[in-house]
Order: sequence, then structure tokens, then C-alpha cells
Amino acid sequence: MFVPEIEQSIGIEVYATDSLGIGGVIKKSIEDFLVEEMLVDHSLAEIIPSKDVAKRQVLGSSPIRDRYLLCVLVKRDWDTFIALRKVAEQLGINTDKIQIAGIKDAKAVTAQHVTIEDVSAEDVQRIRVKDIEIRPIGYLHNELSSYYLLGNSFQVTIHAISHVRSTVRNRITKTVEKLKTIGGVPNFFGHQRFGTTRPITHLVGKAIIKGNLEKAAMLFLAEPFPSEHQDSRQARERLKTTLDFNQALSTFPKQLRYERFMLTYLVEKPDDFSGAFRTLPIRLRELFVQAYQSYLFNKFLSKRIEGKLSLNKVEVGDQVVSVDRSGLPMTAMSKMVTDGNLGEINRAIHAGKMRLAFPLVGFKQRFSLGVQGETEKHVLEEEDVNPQEFKIKTMPEVSSRGGLRTATTPLNNFSLQEIADASTKPSRRKAKVNFVLNRGSYATIVLRELIKPRNPIKAGF
Repeated sequence: MFVPEIEQSIGIEVYATDSLGIGGVIKKSIEDFLVEEMLVDHSLAEIIPSKDVAKRQVLGSSPIRDRYLLCVLVKRDWDTFIALRKVAEQLGINTDKIQIAGIKDAKAVTAQHVTIEDVSAEDVQRIRVKDIEIRPIGYLHNELSSYYLLGNSFQVTIHAISHVRSTVRNRITKTVEKLKTIGGVPNFFGHQRFGTTRPITHLVGKAIIKGNLEKAAMLFLAEPFPSEHQDSRQARERLKTTLDFNQALSTFPKQLRYERFMLTYLVEKPDDFSGAFRTLPIRLRELFVQAYQSYLFNKFLSKRIEGKLSLNKVEVGDQVVSVDRSGLPMTAMSKMVTDGNLGEINRAIHAGKMRLAFPLVGFKQRFSLGVQGETEKHVLEEEDVNPQEFKIKTMPEVSSRGGLRTATTPLNNFSLQEIADASTKPSRRKAKVNFVLNRGSYATIVLRELIKPRNPIKAGF
């Protein structure tokens, strides 16, 4: 089945389902992609709060005993990090005082939990930023982290579908049934992990782990892509040719905020690329390295599917992780599959108590053995990467020990809400789907299986 080149460039080389796609476009407008975050105690960050939620404190007690104010942050068409910076500016605090459980889509309407250290509910209620709403709902003993995140609920409208209603319904049904048969959604890292219109984050990460910060910086700043905005593309092309940071600072569009942070620094210290990267939030710097880990993981998973090896049945040499009662994988509790435990582990996978897992490459993470191990070894050889390079001397704070990630993730509460004619073009239809994914999993991976886009950029990915 045809896979677009831009997806192959981020390690997504296959589809897990062989059913026909419905086509169409996502994110035609911001309101077409709604995300609501759910914590492990099933607290839901609602875009529009229900009356009972508005009246109660969640997970909290009192500001006397607890330092962390728990809030719901609703944003429309905002990058998560930039939204947090705006909130911090209004509160007069450092962004380090604001913690989140997970990063949310930029081109979407999203609701998520945040904790803010040492501020009052009254302080938060005075915040005024366009298309950002923040609602205090209680107090916590500890700051928020990914540990508290269960998953996200998605409501997505797919536009510009050319098929009749019955075809749309049948194709969606077949795809979802196939996903259930193979053990869930293939747990690829999605397009936004790398940048859809400019998939470069993992390339920057690779240059960082190789210790070439100048190359990493120039990739981030000056590598143009045909699909990005013309003004941005031309500014990058000019910098790539001239290497003039001062000129670039005057020509880079204002919306390229992170690039401008780095350029401002490089105007004063043109050889200090480490310092330039440190003008970016630590979470963004970590994302570069994590994006390269994500690319390698995507390659491991693609090769597994391409080789027609099962995702819900393991072989000797595979690694597996246990699953807790809420359905989250406990990646610290892993096992290597051997001849002695093969049957027992496959029974546990069938019962939903374990899942197949692949490495997130790092300087401490062990690799699989057997056929899967050979695949992982081959990918690293092709990339000319050694796991020990993830101990990064030039930027130690973004070094990574590695970890494990499951090969599949459950598709929960999937429903096809409606199929309706488009108001402007009766020959086109729109479909609205709802589903829930565990933390760390990407809605766009579900949607690509449903849509099978020929051109992910034009399709809104």
C-alpha cells in the first residue's frame, strides 16, 4: 500500500491495516480537532466545563497545606510551550513554576491540566490572553507530571470525503475491526512529533547526539521545506546562503519565536551554538533528542509490520511490559521472552496483562534479541548511531538513558458520531469520530489508518 514519502522520512513506512481509506481532510478549522485530557483518577479537563465540575475542587484540599494550584488550561491554536510562556508572563513568574502532564496539539482546541506553584486562584482569574482560558479547580501536594496522565479524549471532524455514506461507514468499520484484531493501534510516534510541514526535529536530535551543535542549529534555523510558509522558507534559504545571523534576525517572521530566540543569541555570540540552544525551554531541547529516539522506534515498528511479524503475539527474543489496571503499560516492569516463558507471556498478552515493546534507544536501554533484535541492530547500523552517543557531552542535560514503548496502544471508546453532507458542497461529506487513547499515543496515527492520505500535508496532518 502506498505510503507518502514525508511519512517514510519520519520512520512510518507501512500501514497496519489493509482496508481502503475514506480520504478527506482534518483540521480544516481549529474547531475540527478537540482534545480533552484525562488524569489517572479520571478527572477530565473539559473544554466547556459541566456544572458539577465547575462547583467542585478536584484532587485538592487547601492553599494552606498545598503549594500547587491545579488549573484547566484551554487553548485555541496555541503551541503548548508558547501558551505557558504567555501565562507565566501575565503572572510575573518563571515558566519553570508551571508544570503540565503532556504536550497538546497546536492546531486544535485543547483542554489540559496544569499546576502553578505559589499562586492564588485570584491571580489566575486575572489572566487575559486571546484564545487562552485558565480555570483554577483545586490544590495539590505535588506538581503535575506525566505520571498523573491517563490519556486524551479526541473528537475529530474529517471533511472533504467524496464517498457515499455507506462506503464511509463500511471502510471505517473495517479499519477499526482490523485494528482490534492486531491488538490495537500501531504505536507510532505521530507527525507532530517531527513537524508535519517541516519534519526536521529528529534530524536536529541526531546532530545533537553526534555532538555537532553547529549542524543541529543550522538544520533547525536554516533548512527550508517547500511546504512551509513562503516567508519562512525564503528567510531560511537566505540564512543558509549567507550565514548572517544579524540579517536573519531582521527577516525571520515573528511567528518563528524559537528560531528568533536562538538568532538573538547568535548575533552576539556567533560561535556558541550550545548557548543558543539553551535559549530554548529545556522541554523543547529534550524533544529534539526524543524525536530522534521516536524516529528509530518508528523504524523498528515499521520493520516488524513489514516482516509480517505479529504485534499481539511474541517470539523468543522479544521484550514485553506489564499493563496496570487502568490499561497503562508499566515500562519499568519488562521481561525478555525465552523458550521457557513464551507460552505464559502469550497468554498474558491475550488477557491484556502484557504488551510487546521495543526500545527507545538510550545509553542504558537493552535491545531485543532474536529476529527483533537483529532488526534493531540493522536500523542502528544504517543510521550509524551508537547507543552510548545518547550520553551527550556537549549538552548533558538532554542525555537519555532510553526506555521501552509498547508496539500497540488500545483504541478505546471509538464511535462514528455522524456522517453528514457538507454545507457548501453537497457532493462532499464530513464524518465526526470520537475515541480515547492512552498517554503518549497519537490521534493522527488512528486517523491515517482511517483516511490513508496520499498527501498528509494537504490532508491536514
